[in-house]
Amino acid sequence: MPTDAGGTLGEHAARQVLRLCEAAGLDGADSAAYARTMLSALGPVAERSLDLPAPDDSFLSDDHTPVEFSLSFTPDQRPTLRVLLEPGCGAADLAENGRTGLRVVRGMARRWGFDTRRLDELEDLFFPPDPQGPLALWCALELVPGGVPRVKVYLNPAASGKERSADTVREALRRLGHHQAFASLPTGDRHLFFALDLGDWAEPRVKIYLAHHDLSAAEAAGLSRVDGGPGAAEITSFFRTAAGHDTDAPGRDPRLDRRPVQSCHAFTETVTGRPSGFTLYIPVRDYARHDGEALDRAVAVLGRHGMDATPLRRSVAAVTSRRLRDGVGLIAYVGLAHQEGRLPRVTAYLSSEAYEVRPPATAAVPSRRAEAVH
Repeated sequence: MPTDAGGTLGEHAARQVLRLCEAAGLDGADSAAYARTMLSALGPVAERSLDLPAPDDSFLSDDHTPVEFSLSFTPDQRPTLRVLLEPGCGAADLAENGRTGLRVVRGMARRWGFDTRRLDELEDLFFPPDPQGPLALWCALELVPGGVPRVKVYLNPAASGKERSADTVREALRRLGHHQAFASLPTGDRHLFFALDLGDWAEPRVKIYLAHHDLSAAEAAGLSRVDGGPGAAEITSFFRTAAGHDTDAPGRDPRLDRRPVQSCHAFTETVTGRPSGFTLYIPVRDYARHDGEALDRAVAVLGRHGMDATPLRRSVAAVTSRRLRDGVGLIAYVGLAHQEGRLPRVTAYLSSEAYEVRPPATAAVPSRRAEAVH
């Protein structure tokens, strides 16, 4: 059990959100509003005692907490705090999980005055009567000043079966006007998520996430399809630093053969079919002995991109009071994002650890292929 656990899931997550908001520079009114928003989105599971096991095998985190946090950094700016939620966690089945998620998102739309037409157009694709796969709908809240978050949804391409994932993604892109986008995607092992920006976004994105097993840094450098996007040297350097390979001998290019690397391809315009954004995510928790190592790597990545790591250190302390070397998984992913016309972003993902702390590796983690992808 986490060292600062107690009470209910909602109380645990609310404490973390309030501390994280402070670390990210949000004021008290916004922090309180966002804690209430998170509790409302979680619904009845927020009242569930932490003395009980997780309400279901949520795919959102390793210990099945239906909450994950992230901080997105750009040079010379405060980081942006995000909360990823599974509103339907604890539902009787995946179909009910999806219906609950849709109901929560549509309630947010009424409350904050945005439309869900793009999501509505895809309902039959991602919410069939008998859905398959590890998730139905996740909702991400970007906690900006003012108390009204920017909203994103994540959907499951394998809802009608893994074998139909590519067809589902292709059809969803077509319905949203991105007729040529599917052909622009690089080769991947699986289509993981189909994501949509909803509400107040300057350039609403459609995003496709792919899994890449046994990937090397050199191969990762070839995944971007953004015109004028990140160079091979930048991607290779990020990959090697986040994976702990930056001290390897020159010419050695080991593969990440446990939990797969993820890539994300964002589309904002429908004319060229080319993505306007690319992100690479390294699952640092599967390639570090403990969270102290993972934090050091995230700090190194931030430093190489001219970003202050102080808010990340504060955020780690806001999420847990345990020693970092006593577990691995608190820092789940480190991501490097490029969007046309914008400075690069570095994002660190933090686990809530409401139910379990994953023990550290006592030595080098044995090579294995993991089926989990988030």
